[in-house]
Amino acid sequence: MRIEQLEYIAAVTRLGSLRRAAEELHLSQPALSETVRNLERELGVDLLERKRSGARMSAEGRELLPHIVDVLDAVDRLRGAAGEQCRVRRMVRVGTVNAATVPLLIPTVRDFRAAHPLTQVEVVGAQQAEIHRTPAEGGLDLGLVNHLDGDDLPADFESTRLLGGRPVLCVRPDSPPAAPAAVSPDDLPAGHEPLIAMRAGYVMHRYVHRFLEGRVPGFSYSTDGAEMGKLMVAEGLGVTVLPGFSVVGDPPERCGAITCRPLTDGTTRVLLMLRRRRADSVPRAARALHAAFVRRAEERGGELTRGE
Repeated sequence: MRIEQLEYIAAVTRLGSLRRAAEELHLSQPALSETVRNLERELGVDLLERKRSGARMSAEGRELLPHIVDVLDAVDRLRGAAGEQCRVRRMVRVGTVNAATVPLLIPTVRDFRAAHPLTQVEVVGAQQAEIHRTPAEGGLDLGLVNHLDGDDLPADFESTRLLGGRPVLCVRPDSPPAAPAAVSPDDLPAGHEPLIAMRAGYVMHRYVHRFLEGRVPGFSYSTDGAEMGKLMVAEGLGVTVLPGFSVVGDPPERCGAITCRPLTDGTTRVLLMLRRRRADSVPRAARALHAAFVRRAEERGGELTRGE
């Protein structure tokens, strides 16, 4: 058994494809596939399930994955102790629903890269269900998701609260809903501004239906993620409902392109949660990035929730 065999299987698991892993590792796909098969023959276990859509860890492979990670981390520690300057570069993959991307994610990644210049960070935008599914299969190290306070937490993940705030109506400063009064459920379906909704599968889509208390929302647009929603608001296409921490401190809010108004719902809180799958062993790089998120959230939490 060779160390590169374990690194190769970890890359295939992380990227979900022999082809993408071969491209990252600068190998031909047949050579990578044969190396993985040699490891499978040596262990007597099929580590991967190979399908036309890609390769993913088998059930047996998932049981062995923590041990593979342990070995790779031990090798990294050995190389570090030996003072090796050309050690293998590792990658951390973060899935995000694009909430608080600029105020939290960007500075956290910047801090992490300054401390770990040889570790690559890949940010993956995805829906919440996909972010929940992919870490369980070993494809993502961390996931940033919205969570309505009071909902059950998934048992398969370790969940860390980063930010919390009330839902708000994101508007242009010159739009009619920017009046001083809080926005009620009656104001959304009957308002003069088109309503931009997050697509089904996002927490804020579910929240808007709850906020309207059975009324049929008059959605004019739907989109994936808060960032596109804020851009559409800034361009005058309508208004949208987002967590306060996703609007306050964002560059469009700082430059006056968007603002937010409170809703009459004074009880619901949206939490920005950082999740990782429960495992006996977590890669050091993932642990370090997790800690960087927590530090940044503690430093900026007051600023990001002042729109409550």
